[in-house]
Amino acid sequence: MVFYCQRHSYEKTYTTKVVACNPAKLDVVENSKKKKVDCYETTFEDTVMFPEGGGQPDDRGTVDGIPVLRIIRKGGDAVHYLEKPLEVGSLVTQEIDWIRRHDHMQQHTAQHLITAIADSIYGYATTSWYLAESVSYIELDTEEIPDEEISAVEDAVNQRIRDATAVYVKEYDASDTELKEIRTRGLPDDVVGPVRVVTIQDVDANMCCGTHVCNLADIQAIKLLHTEKGKANKTLLFFVAGARVLRYLGECVDRERHMNTLLHSCPSDHLRLVEKKQKDLKSTLRSLKEALKDLAVAEGQKFLAQDPRPKVYFHHRRDGDMNYLGAIINEINDECVLKVLTAGEDNGPGSLLVHGPASLVAQVGPG
Repeated sequence: MVFYCQRHSYEKTYTTKVVACNPAKLDVVENSKKKKVDCYETTFEDTVMFPEGGGQPDDRGTVDGIPVLRIIRKGGDAVHYLEKPLEVGSLVTQEIDWIRRHDHMQQHTAQHLITAIADSIYGYATTSWYLAESVSYIELDTEEIPDEEISAVEDAVNQRIRDATAVYVKEYDASDTELKEIRTRGLPDDVVGPVRVVTIQDVDANMCCGTHVCNLADIQAIKLLHTEKGKANKTLLFFVAGARVLRYLGECVDRERHMNTLLHSCPSDHLRLVEKKQKDLKSTLRSLKEALKDLAVAEGQKFLAQDPRPKVYFHHRRDGDMNYLGAIINEINDECVLKVLTAGEDNGPGSLLVHGPASLVAQVGPG
């Protein structure tokens, strides 16, 4: 299961021979909807494209200009799903989406580093991890991680990056006894060929099928963001690494500048102003609630003052709610009058309340 992409993670193109190509169906997601698309299930003598595995998503790219939709591992084969067919036996050139690949390399090696440091300093074992499109997380076997410990782990991993610590890969036979001494969550049942061990010099050695940077300096930086409670007394530690750190910072700066405009203030004053506005909003909502209650009483009294009193009463208020409508009914307090009350915007969802004689309500309600 060791492919060219695993032995040469920094290579972007590769020429190889088509071994098989057959029509297939592939499940894809477009605009949050799943659908099946026609494609061609293709295998090659070898591949520069990483098939999904080890917590790392698959690569994207092209083969002789044909887009690759997905790559999965089946036993010892990397199966590529292409938009168009290729001739079996022909030589083709594979080209990866390097930005995607390098990002995955940075995040994956960062995960190994964070996992090793968190374990060595505090004994927190990693039970799983998830490489997402923007922010990834590591599941740690602990109920909580204090902020000071997060800071300590962050300082330690970034010091290793500043030290330009080497990362290298060694292949072992699956029966090699040395593998018993190396950290892993186990090998897949269908593992074929050599077993790869990724080593961060003087930090960690771990079985892994993924692609990695050759030196921690290539990660650039790691930022530990926050934690959330996971399942079964676990804690999720969220992080960004490499180019994602700059992208995350850029997004934060954009939001900060927008908040400067909205709040007419500098960033250091944002929290105080937002808390003040929340407090003011709560006070305003309380005042509005009281005002609507007074209006409801006034509307009810206005109806009661009519002589003769109508048998049917219609009323609508755009900024009303069910409490407002209920207060009018309570104020009128006349079961003989059919009351049809509505609240909400003229063109949009709203509330409807019908009250009065049961026989009339039954007629009005179903309509």
